[in-house]
Amino acid sequence: MGALLLAQQGAPDFPVLTALVLVPAAGAVAVALIPRARAELHRGVALLFSAGAAALAMYVLAAFDKNDAGMQFETNRSWIGDFGISWHLGVDGISLFLVVLTAVLFPLALLGSTPSHDAKPYYAWLLLLEAGCLGVFVALDLFLFFVMFEIVLVPMYFLIGGWGYARRVYAAVKFFLFTMFGSALMLVGIVALAYLHRDGVEDQNRAEAAELLAEQEDTQAVPPDVQDQVAELQADAPLSFDLVEIAEARTVTDESSGANPFDWTAARWIFLAFALAFAVKVPLFPLHTWLPDAHTEAPTAGSVILAGVLLKLGTYGLLRFGLYLFPDAASFFAPALVTLGVIGIVYGAIVAAMQRDLKRLVAYSSVAHLGFIVLGTFAITTQGLQGGLLQNVNHGLSTGALFLLVGMISDRRHTREIAALRGLQKVAPIFAAVFTVVMMSSIGLPGLNGFVGEFLVLIGSFLTRRWWTVIAATGVILAALYLLWAYQRVFHGEPDDDNRHFPEMNWREGLVMAPLLGLIVFLGIYPKPVLERMQPSVDRLIEHVEANSDYQQPTIASEGPQGSETQSAVEGTSADASDDAEPEARGPGNAEGAEGLPEARSDGG
Repeated sequence: MGALLLAQQGAPDFPVLTALVLVPAAGAVAVALIPRARAELHRGVALLFSAGAAALAMYVLAAFDKNDAGMQFETNRSWIGDFGISWHLGVDGISLFLVVLTAVLFPLALLGSTPSHDAKPYYAWLLLLEAGCLGVFVALDLFLFFVMFEIVLVPMYFLIGGWGYARRVYAAVKFFLFTMFGSALMLVGIVALAYLHRDGVEDQNRAEAAELLAEQEDTQAVPPDVQDQVAELQADAPLSFDLVEIAEARTVTDESSGANPFDWTAARWIFLAFALAFAVKVPLFPLHTWLPDAHTEAPTAGSVILAGVLLKLGTYGLLRFGLYLFPDAASFFAPALVTLGVIGIVYGAIVAAMQRDLKRLVAYSSVAHLGFIVLGTFAITTQGLQGGLLQNVNHGLSTGALFLLVGMISDRRHTREIAALRGLQKVAPIFAAVFTVVMMSSIGLPGLNGFVGEFLVLIGSFLTRRWWTVIAATGVILAALYLLWAYQRVFHGEPDDDNRHFPEMNWREGLVMAPLLGLIVFLGIYPKPVLERMQPSVDRLIEHVEANSDYQQPTIASEGPQGSETQSAVEGTSADASDDAEPEARGPGNAEGAEGLPEARSDGG
């Protein structure tokens, strides 16, 4: 870390985010070049490059300015200049901890499980997957984002299909078809947005040119500098896929007059294209059906990364590209998205309780937990957005840890059937204790990380989506039901002959679980370092939504109870002052103003 800081001081333009993306990609190439005969090197090289990416992410976290709401560590270089495509990377408080989460989970997934065969392509695909995930979270060019979004699809397809369980081919194909369909819609939306933005810029420029010419007294003798400026404004505008430029220019806005789809403008349709792509990735009900199969059939490392990182591509996309690019359309569709999120919370919890396979139970729990994130995101309040972002991290830690533990059970017992497992607490108490902490984190026990995120989501969404929040709160109760019931059946009771020799957690497994347990406890007790780095960017995003839509955040959400009371007092004082001033304005000689005040009359009447 010290070497990185010195390198940054000596080279202030060091492209740390570019290095963050390219290091695991280079690792994938390095693993691919190692001969199969040197199988002992594959895992070590993969861990080395993944640890290098983690070190870069830790540097970004350490050097991040918590008071800066804008993009930091930016790199912006032309990539395909003719189409306005650039290698534009940056990170802010919204994406920072998703980058850190990704960089932490991958080496732990590499340490926590080993492939049953063909280690070389397995580790190469995992490293390429890591590069794609990191690229998604730091990309600030729409086309670059799409490329990274698609890069992620290929390695996960091969990991599920090549190293999964019995129905791995079916699960891999289903995963590929669902996500490819969503990506196709998003590509159409990206291209349409870029061209509409260019047309909007040209219209603005030509209107400005017309104003300049109208200001000239003699249109036949326009000064040369004005002529040059007019010619520049009237020229064709270049195409651009830059996220920040398009979002801030506000050239593609929702001017729709009502809810009738035939009256919608392009902004709403493009938002829907993005939203459907991300809804598949989250996944939102009813587009979730690929997730249980993918989770159940994926190898352990694949399940950890799928739950901990890949699903966050959808929730991050809804926030970064939904709210930021289309604040007006996002505000319009927010009730529908919140409804789907709440349905997912209740539906996922109920179906999870019915599962006989422990891994499939954890998979359905993800549907429920991600519903909370969508609820917090489209509540569009400071607490809701912060809670949703924090819950992204919490879910990655807790559910990633659960999949690691379920993978350890499967490796020991060669089954994940809940009915075949019992009494494990007596033969492996340390393993049971670790499982208990992680399970309680997933439930949302106070003092552990899950509680903080869910609590912020619920209080933030209660301000703007009250009845949705009331229904969503039942999901917390249902989570306790299905997880505690599963724990009781698997760990309690007397072990039978098949479970009597269940091995205790070993030192390698404990080493993998220790950082996850530490983060689960730390974020539950002291989440302030995370929240204070998120808040400036969250506040800036809400200001952007308020400035470009009809939505206004409740005062209590932005300023707290004291600010709300102050505003109410000011409004009350203003109203009293207005009432006091009104009789004076009317005057004592006015009969209407004197009504009810006979002592003020001077006519003796």
